[in-house]
Amino acid sequence: MLAQFVLFDGFDPLDVIAPFEIFSAARAFTDRVAVELASAEGARQVPSGIPGVALTAAALLAPERADLVVVPGAAGSLPGQGADAAPEERIPAILGRALTTELPSLLADALAAPGTIVATVCGGSLVLSMAGLVRGRHATTHHQGLDLLGAGGAHLAPGRVVDDGDLVTAGGVTSGLDLGLYLLEREVGPKVALAVEQLFAHERRGVVWRDQGCEPMSPAVVAAEPSR
Repeated sequence: MLAQFVLFDGFDPLDVIAPFEIFSAARAFTDRVAVELASAEGARQVPSGIPGVALTAAALLAPERADLVVVPGAAGSLPGQGADAAPEERIPAILGRALTTELPSLLADALAAPGTIVATVCGGSLVLSMAGLVRGRHATTHHQGLDLLGAGGAHLAPGRVVDDGDLVTAGGVTSGLDLGLYLLEREVGPKVALAVEQLFAHERRGVVWRDQGCEPMSPAVVAAEPSR
């Protein structure tokens, strides 16, 4: 499977690097994985939202080629935080600029492509939400962005990683490790995922939320039920 990791001006480096390293490491254990850093403009150096940190996109984001597209959030300040930050350095402005590129249409193509998975880390789901691409879907994001994600029509799900079929979203920045390992297990298999997990000495956190199974009862209801 070809996994493309999206870069746009102002991206959060850890959102990209954590799952990118997971899939890169997997190549030591399987020949079923290939990875690329990509942008909507093609090959170029892409500045992150952290001054002095940039990554080089090697390819054009291509939903017709990719089996997995991973979208990061932005690195910057939120309104009301970082009083010294210029307005253009705030996360909503950074994401807004990304939406003026070809990125939204390419992500729409990816979501429409049979067999292609779109995954997000942290504020990456806000990119999709602001582009109108997650209405009616189950998703999550960084806890500070949940209101904005909900305003875009997403059904907020209480998981560190939320699996909604061809859309898989993860919460805060460090959840990129958990997302990468989960997707590796889901698409390549648990043996390879476990080998990478052991290599990274990282145990995944939490249960992946899926829209399956019975709804949990409240503790009060459970306590009122007669024992059997």
